[in-house]
Formats: sequence, structure tokens, C-alpha cells
Amino acid sequence: MRKCLLALFLLVSFFIVIGSAEAKKMDNLSLKEQSIVKISSYTADGNLPELEKALSEGLDNGLSVNEIKEILIQMYAYCGFPRSLNGIATFIKVTQSRHGDTIGEEPEVISADINKYAVGKNNVEKIFGKSDTKAPYEIFTPGIDTFLKEHLFCDIFERGVLSYKDREIATVSALASIKGLEPQLGAHLNGALNVGLTPDEARDLISIVKGCVGKEQGAKAEKVFDAVLEQRK
Repeated sequence: MRKCLLALFLLVSFFIVIGSAEAKKMDNLSLKEQSIVKISSYTADGNLPELEKALSEGLDNGLSVNEIKEILIQMYAYCGFPRSLNGIATFIKVTQSRHGDTIGEEPEVISADINKYAVGKNNVEKIFGKSDTKAPYEIFTPGIDTFLKEHLFCDIFERGVLSYKDREIATVSALASIKGLEPQLGAHLNGALNVGLTPDEARDLISIVKGCVGKEQGAKAEKVFDAVLEQRK
């Protein structure tokens, strides 16, 4: 009997230690940032039941309604309108079942007088750094370069509400959750580090994504991140 009790005690102690270690790993990202990761990951993966839970949790963790709206709007640039709209429909359902959540600041209105390409180019350089050479896609399909800089990195990134760090957390989480996007994931992990994400926070982010979409996809993200850190040396 004593041996059985001792074995049970050791087993419980083991899981407590493991649980504490996992909790400690999450100390680097704030609760709000952890929620951004989960919302983005489940939206990109199309897991609406888990997304619904993550959206409620995000509100409980201090994200405003408008901050979550911005996350879901940004998602369309990285996982398409269908996933984004499904996420928004899920969020409507969540907000209809709750009362008293903070609405938050309203997004900025983009002036029609600004040079959107120049603003977008400047934002790209803030996130990814300046480059003396053009990417192959800029030369081969200049139209997509215009859309990226004028729309994504101006129209969307200049809306405010979320910081650039928050937007990159959302982007990295979405890209890490979708198979086959390792080149884009690497670029945005590098960009996220440039706008304030620390390596430890990035490790937390990947751990959360792994819990959302599975170990295999999480392992790919870890491999990409290791390569990014090596390159930054």
C-alpha cells in the first residue's frame, strides 16, 4: 500500500514539475500577447471552436474589442479573406454573448493625400531593414510590390490600435500555423525581432502555436527560428 502511495505521489509530483516548467516558459509574453498568438493561430488554422474560446479568453486577458478586430482584419493579408471572415463571424458570436468588454481606441483614418507607397516602404524598412537590392518578386511582378507597400504596410499597418510588435506577433503566429510558408515565416520572425519581440518571447510564441496546431508544425517553426537567430549573428 505504501509503495502504491509513494508511486502515486511521485507521479503527481512529476506532472506538477512539468506543469510549472511549461507555465514558466510562458512568462516572457504577456497574457494579452499570448491571446494574440492563439487568436491568430486558430484563425489561420480554421479551428473555429478553439478560436471561439481564444476570443473570449483574449477579452478576459485585457484585449479590447477593437484590438481583436484589428487582429482578425490583419489575418486576411496572411491567410485569406475566407479565414478572416470566419474569424470575424466567430467574434460577432462571442461579443453577442458578452457585455461590458472594453471597446478600445478607434482605428486611424488614412489620409487620401499621403503617398501610400512611400509610407509603406518606410514601414517595410522599419520592420525588415533597408535593402540595396530588390526582391525577385518586385522585379518580376511589380504590381504585387505596390499592393504590399500601399495596402498591407500602409493601409493596414497605419490603422494604429495595435503596435507593430503586436501585428508581427499576429503575423508570425498565422504563418507558423500554415504549412509551406517557411520563407515568409523566417522573414517575419526576423522582422518581429526588429520591432521589439525578444528571442525568449519568440520561443513562447512558437510553444503556444505548437499547442494550437500540433507538434509537427511547431517543430518546423522552431527550425526556422533557429536559422533566423543563426543568420542574425
